[in-house]
Amino acid sequence: MVTESMIFFVQFDGKPSLVPLIPINIFDYFCPDFKISSMQYKRVLLKLSGEALMGEQQYGIDAKRLAEYAEDIKAVIEKGIEVAIVIGGGNIFRGLSGASQGMDRVQGDHMGMLATVINGLALQSALELQGVETRLQSAIKINEVAEPFIRRRAIRHLEKGRVVIFGGGTGNPYFTTDSAAVLRAIEIKADVILKGTRVDGIYTSDPEKDKTATKFDSISFNEVLSKGLKVMDTTAFTLSQENELPIVVFDMNTRGNLMRIVSGENIGTVVNL
Repeated sequence: MVTESMIFFVQFDGKPSLVPLIPINIFDYFCPDFKISSMQYKRVLLKLSGEALMGEQQYGIDAKRLAEYAEDIKAVIEKGIEVAIVIGGGNIFRGLSGASQGMDRVQGDHMGMLATVINGLALQSALELQGVETRLQSAIKINEVAEPFIRRRAIRHLEKGRVVIFGGGTGNPYFTTDSAAVLRAIEIKADVILKGTRVDGIYTSDPEKDKTATKFDSISFNEVLSKGLKVMDTTAFTLSQENELPIVVFDMNTRGNLMRIVSGENIGTVVNL
């Protein structure tokens, strides 16, 4: 019986060599789909908030946090998982907060869309420093900075092992990046949305304010709605429910959690039908 740990040796045409025997892991070379089949998911969409990039700062982008995210994403890519990412822009600007201060809501949302592109560029740079091929696609045309969003092109990038970052939200005002994440996940036929947050799942109430809050390991879409729990905005959440797209809410700031989830470990809270 062949197991993953068995090592095979190959000699170059039987000819003498300074290094005549080369160790080869048979599963890496002859069964390239093995790493994928051992994972829980094949294609995922990772949703990150802009605030997550601030790290310990009050504003902007923390280079250390960005590098940690890039390393965790790289580890998942090396297992053969296809990864797409939608990132918010709240660390730079929120259209809704601008509107509350008298700014035109549409213009504020456009500023927020540009903020997501800035974050996308930063994450792209961090990933490429790790040697991960990455493409940034924008819902608003900024051809000198990012590719336009084209569904078939995005899927092809994923199939080639590239990370695809979707910037610019949906390209429309009044829609959040949560809605963009669900929409893009459906379009690229992702298996799941992985929503990285500061907490390790969904609780009965805000665990940062209520110490008696208890965590759900799994919960249905209907339960989330009936209990009034905040997972995503209603538009995004309903769209995910209608398309039977599961959501996993987890703590992205704990190193290795992303790998644990795609490996099938019970991390965070799973929202499904």
